[in-house]
Amino acid sequence: MKYMLIWRATDEAFTAMGDVDFTEMLATVGRYNEELIRAGVLLAAEGLADAAEGVVVDYSCEPPVVTDGPYGETKELFGGFYILNVASREEAVEWARRSPITGPGFKTEIRRVTTIDEFPQDNEWIKKERAWREATGQL
Repeated sequence: MKYMLIWRATDEAFTAMGDVDFTEMLATVGRYNEELIRAGVLLAAEGLADAAEGVVVDYSCEPPVVTDGPYGETKELFGGFYILNVASREEAVEWARRSPITGPGFKTEIRRVTTIDEFPQDNEWIKKERAWREATGQL
C-alpha cells in the first residue's frame, strides 16, 4: 500500500528552522532518506518551496479567486512529502515517528494513496487513465 507522509509546520516552527545549520539539516534528512531507501519503502520524497512563492485558487466564488502567498490565515503549511510503499498504516506511522524533523509546531499527516484499481474499471475515464499509465510505465 502507498502512504503519503506530509510534513506540516506552523509559521513559528518554520522560523525556528532558520536557526538550524542547513548542512546539518541536509545530513539529518539524508540519513532518514537513506534508511527509507535501504528498507525499500521510498517511492518519492520532495520538499516544497516557501509558501511566499505559492498561490491558492479559491473555488468558493465564480470566477475562482487566486491569492498569492504567504497565507496569513493558514495555521500550518506543508513543507514536504514522502510517498512510501509499506504493508500497513501502522508501518507508515512507524516511519513517521522516526522523522528527523520534530519539535513543537511540527506534525506529519499520513494519508493512504488510493490506486486506480479502487475505481470502477468499466468507466471510460478510468480506462483512459489506465492506458496512459501503462504507456508511461506507471503500471
